Amino acid sequence: MVAQERGRDGVVDLRSDTVTLPTAAMLERMQRAPLGDDGREGDPTVRALEARGAALTGKEAALFVPSGTMGNLLAMLAHAERGGEVFADAGAHLLNSELGSVVTIAGLVPKPMPSRRGAMDEAALADAIRGSERPGLIAMETAHNGAGGAVLPPPHMMRIHALGQSNGIPVHLDGARLFNASVALGVPAARIAEHADSVMVCLSKGLSAPVGSLLCGGAAFVARARTLRKLVGGTMRQSGVVAAAGLVALETMIERLSKDHAAARRLAAALSWLDPALADPDQVQTNILRVDVSASGREAAAWAEGVKQRGILVQASGPSQLRLVTHRHIDGAAVDRTIAAFAALGR
Repeated sequence: MVAQERGRDGVVDLRSDTVTLPTAAMLERMQRAPLGDDGREGDPTVRALEARGAALTGKEAALFVPSGTMGNLLAMLAHAERGGEVFADAGAHLLNSELGSVVTIAGLVPKPMPSRRGAMDEAALADAIRGSERPGLIAMETAHNGAGGAVLPPPHMMRIHALGQSNGIPVHLDGARLFNASVALGVPAARIAEHADSVMVCLSKGLSAPVGSLLCGGAAFVARARTLRKLVGGTMRQSGVVAAAGLVALETMIERLSKDHAAARRLAAALSWLDPALADPDQVQTNILRVDVSASGREAAAWAEGVKQRGILVQASGPSQLRLVTHRHIDGAAVDRTIAAFAALGR
């Protein structure tokens, strides 16, 4: 149990918050979860999780899915018809890591928009919509992975949603880290999700559930997405086993995300002290830190390998950037070890 609470012994894993392991409370709830066939009469634990997710996001209904990628895919399939255009910022996870789903399965045409820290240029988006023959969907992302965990300003989200409504275009929110954004802004998740017609939230990142995401929206939308889930192979039968962990995640793991944000800020401050070119602490809003090593004369892959030799795992993102993601396994000692590794490598 100790190993599951702390993660991989002897290794500080900052590659992603997806490496988090379930808590003891999650494992205990999984053992005693009431089960049923989610593809037939329904699984009671799954239904409880869906109700909880809908309430937290302020939506009428929710659907439990195996992954955030599937949640975003179902949103595209349910909202838009093949051949339509999907507007999102150029750095969005949807248009970079999920492009195969966008083009091959949903059959949509990606329309990347210029943006700043994940927030689309509103004038450019309006122009693109006016020039579009088949607008299908507008997608936003918060907290924004590619922009270093940046949180979209709610007034910006409100204007994007209004633009979609005035043009009859549904708006979907990739909220894989919605609760990180909620904690960073100090507002309920529903206050953010109200600026979109649907929202996907992950349970398996900072919330520490082992697997699963929720797709939330209107009742008719979720009913259609439920049918489409079967089409793409997402029916999981007695999935209350994993939904139970998701319930514990939503009940107990949201408020503690502030600790992850504090750890990321501390890392950024220390790296900036070592070399101001590495990180800007003022840009760290949640639990993701982008480290710029372009001025060091070494590529990101070399830095990643160097800190790995010191027991620190980070992700190289292109030739000049590293991504560090804090989570509940990254305590003060882990932060200290990471700072020491970067200091040693930077000499």
